[in-house]
Amino acid sequence: MKLVASLTSPYARKIRVALAEKGLPFTLEVDIPWLPETQVPAYNPLGKVPALVGDDGEVWYDSPVIALYLETLGGTPLLPAERVASLPVRQTEALADGISDAAIAAFLESRRPPEQQDAAGIERQLAKIHRGLAALEERLVQRKGFGNAALNIADIAVGCTLGYLDFRFGHLHWRSTHPKLAAWAAELMARPSFVDTTPPPA
Repeated sequence: MKLVASLTSPYARKIRVALAEKGLPFTLEVDIPWLPETQVPAYNPLGKVPALVGDDGEVWYDSPVIALYLETLGGTPLLPAERVASLPVRQTEALADGISDAAIAAFLESRRPPEQQDAAGIERQLAKIHRGLAALEERLVQRKGFGNAALNIADIAVGCTLGYLDFRFGHLHWRSTHPKLAAWAAELMARPSFVDTTPPPA
C-alpha cells in the first residue's frame, strides 16, 4: 500500500497512526496539496490528503473511509464490528475531524495578508474549536466513543486533532481549560505511533 500524505495534516496523521497501530506495512509518499507541483489530484480529485492506494490499485479517500478500509485488512481492530456499537466511536471521530476542519480554516485565513483577512470568520472557527473541545471532554467523561482498555479510531482522531492544535494554535492553551482531556492525551501522545508521527517543526 501507498499513503499519499502531508506530514502536517491531522487527517493524514490519523491514518499513519492507525496503520502503525494495526501493524500494516505501507510506503509513505509526502505531497503538499497546495504546492503548484502537487500530484495529489491524480489520487483524489478533490485535491486533499490523505489518499491510500491499495495493493490492488484502488485509491481510497478521505480519512474516515480509509479508516474503514483498513478494518478490512486485519491487524488490531480499531472499530467495533457491530454497527450500533461503532456509532459512538464514529461520532467522536467526526467531532475530532470537525475541530480539525475549523482549525485548518482559521489557520489558512490567518495566512492571508492582514488587510484581506476575515477576522469575524476566524473568530467563528475558533468558537467551533472551543465548543468542540468542550464536547470532547464531556464525551470523554461519559466514555462516549472513546476506547477503554483498547485504542480505537476515535482515540486516534482526537489525539491527532489535539496534536494539530499544539502545532498551529499553541496560544489557545487548551490543556488549561480542559484538564481531563489533557490528562488523557498525555498518555496517548506517549505511544510510539504518536511520537513517530509528530509534525515537523513549523
